[in-house]
Amino acid sequence: MTFSELGVDNDMADALARKNIVDPFPIQEQTIPLALTGQDIIGQAKTGTGKTLGFGLPLLQRIGAQPEPGVKALIVVPTRELATQVAEDLQVAASNRDVEVALIYGGKSYDGQIEQLKNGAQVVVGTPGRLIDLMNKRILSLSGVREMVLDEADKMLDLGFLADIEKLFSVAPTTRHTMLFSATMPAPIVALARRFMTRPIHVRAAAPDEGVTQANIKHLIYRAHALDKDETIARILQANGRGKTIIFMRTKRAAAKLMEELRDRGFPAVAVHGDLNQEQRERAMKAFKSGKKDIMIATDVAARGIDVTDVTHVINHTIPDDHETYLHRAGRTGRAGKTGIAVTFVDWADMHKWTLINRTLELNQTEPVETYSSSPHLYTDLDIPEGTKGRIAQKSPEIAPSERSSSGEPRKRKRSRTRRRSGQGSEQKSAPRSEPSEASGVHDGRGPEHKDGNSAPRRRRRRSAPRPTE
Repeated sequence: MTFSELGVDNDMADALARKNIVDPFPIQEQTIPLALTGQDIIGQAKTGTGKTLGFGLPLLQRIGAQPEPGVKALIVVPTRELATQVAEDLQVAASNRDVEVALIYGGKSYDGQIEQLKNGAQVVVGTPGRLIDLMNKRILSLSGVREMVLDEADKMLDLGFLADIEKLFSVAPTTRHTMLFSATMPAPIVALARRFMTRPIHVRAAAPDEGVTQANIKHLIYRAHALDKDETIARILQANGRGKTIIFMRTKRAAAKLMEELRDRGFPAVAVHGDLNQEQRERAMKAFKSGKKDIMIATDVAARGIDVTDVTHVINHTIPDDHETYLHRAGRTGRAGKTGIAVTFVDWADMHKWTLINRTLELNQTEPVETYSSSPHLYTDLDIPEGTKGRIAQKSPEIAPSERSSSGEPRKRKRSRTRRRSGQGSEQKSAPRSEPSEASGVHDGRGPEHKDGNSAPRRRRRRSAPRPTE
């Protein structure tokens, strides 16, 4: 099945083909034909299965190749990172169309976002807080919205955005086409769908016998010592076949500390957490996606916004608090049908958390094995070369041949003993010798002043030691 056979216009299919996106994923095969007809859809699929194009292609096709200026489609997402990813995917699909995609989220200046809206952007991708803020300022109008998408609805619920979502739905026209996508379907999300959607069809892109977790992800659970985790991680990062790697931390401070530690050990790492401003986070994400840095250290704030298909390893520095967080962290790898490895460290005090996650997700894992950086099973489980240590040897700087002696050793540079005063040139060397100074230790025996009026060098007085008192 191709995108054209699903009913997608040729110009968008060609735009995707230029990016080597040719074969639709199951969620796309099921949702695109329905969405093109205007059917409301509840799409349920695991993260990384292609939901963005599942709703994005029908949305772009339904508003037309040359829509009039003004917001015609609204896509609401929970995080800034996910908003950026969705907007980039839509821009690729609409590259042959006269459609402008505006990216709206907090943490950045209003000016550029307001300018996009005033210039007539037809598709808006944004986070709830900034969308409502601009709506209250009467800058963003939803009166012309015909297509509305709520992506990662369960995450919206976790972040407390339910009231904001209800407000956005209530302001948009009732005669709209609505699509809701989520990995899980808690009761409040089901109630939201019943309230704001018209006879939606529930599409679940998974085989009936498929487990909760993706079958192409290998899960490794270790009981690790807190003081040995950094060393263990550094050795895992040298495993054969390791590509881009995401390390999840519990706190922002721990993420920043680990980044500095890994950099000191020679690993190219970046961090994404709440203490960084938006520009720093975007710069880190760009470096990670491009491969300039292949290690990203993140808190859960970025868990759902990292859509990179070539992540080979995910490392949980500390086990998450619940099975849903674990599911979304592990889902950063094994995307687009590729295989992946998820490594989780369990502290002694968190064994009860692992028991619940293991039972809920049906991982069928035995009790975590006590593991250290030197444990033989760590090397075999992850295919780490024998003898690997937790530090990468730094390359010594290249020395030019002209700077080497005849024996091949680097020449020692001579330090110049000549100190020049500012404003003086090479004439300083040929200047005539001055009169004897105090530094020479020679004096002419004259009084405090010479005949020419210049002051004579000051004589040093030798002070005698104080006499002892009786």
